[in-house]
Amino acid sequence: MWYQLGAALLLAAAPVRAATDALNPLDEANSTAPWPSSVYSNATDSDNSIVTAGSKSNQTSPPWYPSPWGEGMGDWKAAYTRARSIVSQMTLLEKVNLTTGVGWELERCVGQNGAVPRLGIPSMCTQDSPVGVRDTDYNSVFPMGVNVAATWDRGMARARGAGMGYEHKHKGSNVQLGPVVGPLGRAPEGGRNWEGFAPDPVLSGVLFAETISGIQSQNVIACGKHFIGYEQEHFRSAGNGFLYQVNESYSANLDDVTMHELYLWPWMDGIRAGMGSVMCSYNQINNSYACQNSYILNKLLKAELGFQGFVMSDWSAQMSGVASALAGLDMTMPGDIAFDSGTSYWGSNLTVAVLNGTVPQWRVDDMAVRIMAAWYYVGAGDNYVPINFDSWTLDTYGYQHFYANEGYGVINEHVDVRNNHGALIREIGAASAVLLKNEGALPLTGKEKFTGVFGSDAGASTYGPNGCSDRGCDMGTLGCAWGSGTANFPYLITPGFAIENEIYNHGNGMFQGVYDDYAYSEAESVAGQASVAIVFANSDSGEGYISVDGNIGDRNNLTLWHDGDALIKAVSSQCNNTIVVIHSVGAVLMDSFVDNPNVTAIIWAGVPGEESGNSIVDVLYGKVNPGGKLPFTVGYSRQNYGVDILYKPNSGESAPQLDFTEGQFIDYRGFDKHDVAPLYEFGYGMSYTTFKYSDITITKHNAGKYTATTGKTSKAPVLGQVTNDTSDYTFPDNMSRVPYYIYPYLNSTSLKTSADDPHYDEEGFIPQGAHDGSAQPLLPSSGAPGGNPELWDVLYTVTAKITNTGKIAGDEVAQLYVGLGGPNDVVKQLRGFDRLSIAPGQTVTFTVDLTRRDLSNWNTVTQNWFISDYEKTVYVGASSKNLPLKETIKDASQFN
Repeated sequence: MWYQLGAALLLAAAPVRAATDALNPLDEANSTAPWPSSVYSNATDSDNSIVTAGSKSNQTSPPWYPSPWGEGMGDWKAAYTRARSIVSQMTLLEKVNLTTGVGWELERCVGQNGAVPRLGIPSMCTQDSPVGVRDTDYNSVFPMGVNVAATWDRGMARARGAGMGYEHKHKGSNVQLGPVVGPLGRAPEGGRNWEGFAPDPVLSGVLFAETISGIQSQNVIACGKHFIGYEQEHFRSAGNGFLYQVNESYSANLDDVTMHELYLWPWMDGIRAGMGSVMCSYNQINNSYACQNSYILNKLLKAELGFQGFVMSDWSAQMSGVASALAGLDMTMPGDIAFDSGTSYWGSNLTVAVLNGTVPQWRVDDMAVRIMAAWYYVGAGDNYVPINFDSWTLDTYGYQHFYANEGYGVINEHVDVRNNHGALIREIGAASAVLLKNEGALPLTGKEKFTGVFGSDAGASTYGPNGCSDRGCDMGTLGCAWGSGTANFPYLITPGFAIENEIYNHGNGMFQGVYDDYAYSEAESVAGQASVAIVFANSDSGEGYISVDGNIGDRNNLTLWHDGDALIKAVSSQCNNTIVVIHSVGAVLMDSFVDNPNVTAIIWAGVPGEESGNSIVDVLYGKVNPGGKLPFTVGYSRQNYGVDILYKPNSGESAPQLDFTEGQFIDYRGFDKHDVAPLYEFGYGMSYTTFKYSDITITKHNAGKYTATTGKTSKAPVLGQVTNDTSDYTFPDNMSRVPYYIYPYLNSTSLKTSADDPHYDEEGFIPQGAHDGSAQPLLPSSGAPGGNPELWDVLYTVTAKITNTGKIAGDEVAQLYVGLGGPNDVVKQLRGFDRLSIAPGQTVTFTVDLTRRDLSNWNTVTQNWFISDYEKTVYVGASSKNLPLKETIKDASQFN
């Protein structure tokens, strides 16, 4: 249903006076100094290679104003023309309504902004999650992002995105809250790493972009999250942590080079792909909250990367009114300050802020234009489907305004949107399985004399697949981790069921399952009879508002849950053909069983969604030749990784300081830097066949030299007029108000009274330049969505030959790494990959185009990309440690 203007009257103090709202003492509005040397390193060596100084506690984020206005760059031009036309017809109240959520549990989606019914614009339904449609029924649960990364398959990423987009659209969801590249995966225990792809910016960036393209092909806006530095759950919010209470969200402290060459990299790909929305995160970056950090939103995201869509707050991540508006926030979700409080930093307060001049009209116009441009860009308005579900109950009848108990009627139409996506989910699940060890045990035939299956991860939860809210427990097989990034299962095929069915279909085989993880004597008894024993074990994690077995979102360790190692030991002591299957959110320790001669095969199967059992059966029984590769490194010990979660606050009552002192050296980059041998390296995975690499060649192209972007933006457009008569903005006399609902109206013709702010008459702090709507200088690294378009010029093309030397067809994920050559550079980093299907005896060509960006470093002095004079080394092979082909590039810097 479309509703009345929505965004709520503030009933408690709501800051409107200026940019000092809710800022902590270290926040950017109080800082005029540039980032310290740890951020802008001025040190250079003889050939202009920038030396990275790292990060340190309590460094601050510099102010960067004004907030850039969208200009319709690239293929956004038509959407912007249309958006400006419709916004020009809006009143101030209608513009404010677009920017502000109506409040938690006040409408049917997890977040909805206000509608503009006069112009035929409905409220936008913003709905979790990055694996499907959350909190509804007759929907699919797709494989997690980490499984998509394990496929290393662009086509599967796009197909999964399109499938999820289809389901969102047909449920009436206009904005899918996903995909994810924040967290990137700094620490292996990170609770939400599985929502994203991999701790590598190239693999993540490619799959992020493909997923966005798939989602938006279905007329649904993709909302990339979480921007940026959101790398753990502990202390993400004030009071978060259960064991330790903190007054401020943690600060991710990182330097400029690390920001650009690692964490910002995949966002460039997503924005270049046309991503319509970005969600700012809970944490602080260099001691300024993400949703009011003008440097990351105004400078990095909008000015440097040319982001044309709108920035949305994470739920309750908005920390101020005027400050967040000036710093680049465009939409606040769910709209209220505290859930169901009826109060808002925006809504009526944003109306006041425009009327009293603390927020310029052009800034609100830009918010509205960005929102409407994304709406038109993906075709959401022309392909609108009304909302047909409710996030707060699965009952057919209930209240449209759930928390207010108003608007009783049909709220769930139980529309089946699955569209046979189970087949795609099964395919991705099998394609993402990574064969880590195989001593001739696999593939199975289905005719084994006696098959024993062990572990709760092989079976069903006693509560059912949706028995724990937001999957907040670890019972039965792990098909979906926990938190807001989840969806309800329509069904969950367990491995035990699928294996038993496979044996039944072949006839004559024996099957027994022991699904109690601690029934060691019973497990040993069955294992002693088995010709093949398959042990399933898992490791779970999720979002920090749920704690499972003492794991507050982030994992406490990297061990298998439910004493999986002990079960593996018990079973393998009785059966010399024991296969281990691991369902986990990321890396786990395997040192206790990896070299056990009775453990004949190991498969990492990730978190594969609803078709879990069928997917693993396809691999176990050879219907699918495994081609997945690890999207992370498996170490021998937790200490191998060098980076860990901050589990205890380290700064007294102030914000915990999470110092990214490791710089870019996470996962395989850190292993290489410190010469630590992994158990299984990034990119590793076996097959039922074998492959040979040969004949690497590098072809140089006639690309021109790099041109820094120059010139200026247009002047900030001002669309329509704002009257000075405050009576134009008060509640209509005949309006029926929904309790707790967030509205844009004033409750009085007095701005001071409407603001309900005791400091209203005091002189506030407006950051220098925040109101400047004049044409602004373009940044040298800008110029198009994603950054300077010349960064994607192809400088070299690398080819290599790959031959299937085995007897069956298989997929090989060929990988290309580049060493940039500088003393502070990553030893080698992924720059290209392709998943190739190769018949036995066939030779195919692997081709990667190396772009200017692929060979560049970030220069903190010029604030632009450059190619250093160091010799570049190109490696091609099957994993980050198995790179049999190598060539050098000596003249890349000529393209500067």
